[in-house]
Amino acid sequence: MTLLGRLLNNRRAGETHTAWNQPHLRGPEQLALTSQDFDDGATMPLQNCAKHIGGADLSPHLAWTPPPPGTAQLLLVVEDIDVPLAKPAVHCLALIDPATGHLEPGALSARHPGPGVRVLRSTVGRGYHGPAPIKGHGPHHYVFQLFALRTSLDSATPLDRVRPRALLPTVPAPVLDRARLTGVFER
Repeated sequence: MTLLGRLLNNRRAGETHTAWNQPHLRGPEQLALTSQDFDDGATMPLQNCAKHIGGADLSPHLAWTPPPPGTAQLLLVVEDIDVPLAKPAVHCLALIDPATGHLEPGALSARHPGPGVRVLRSTVGRGYHGPAPIKGHGPHHYVFQLFALRTSLDSATPLDRVRPRALLPTVPAPVLDRARLTGVFER
C-alpha cells in the first residue's frame, strides 16, 4: 500500500468542494469548535481512527460556543480533504439539537448516537468513520465543520437514505454561524 500512496501523492480532493465552501453554507464565523482530543491542526489520536488500522473508530469529543439565537438545528460535516478523489470524502454527517453544547467521545456512533444527535449517511455508511488514509499518501486533513441553521432540515424527507453530496445542496440558507476544526492523521 505504501507504493500506491506514493503514486497517488499528488491527487487530493482539496478544499474547493467542501461543505465549508458551498455558497449557501457561507456565513459568519463566530462559533468556536474545539476538542479535548486534539487541537486545531494537530494529529488526531489513534482511538479516533478506523479499527482496521488499529484505532477504535471512536468519534472525538467536540464542544462549541453557544449558537446564535434563532438556531433551529446544527449540522456537523466531517470531510477528508486529502482523499485522492475529485471531491472530499464525508466521514460523518449529523444533525444536532442546538441545546446540546458538546458531544462526548463516541456520540456520533450509528448504533448509539449521543443525546440530541441524529447521524446521517456518510460516504462510507452511517455515523462516524475515523481516519484511515492510504499508507504512504502523506498527511490527511479531517475538517470538522459545524453550521448553525436557521431552519431545520425537513424531517419528512427520508434524510437517512440521502447521500451526503445530494443532501448538502438542499441545506436551507442562510447559515447563522459556523465553525471548523481540523485534525490530521498520516500512515
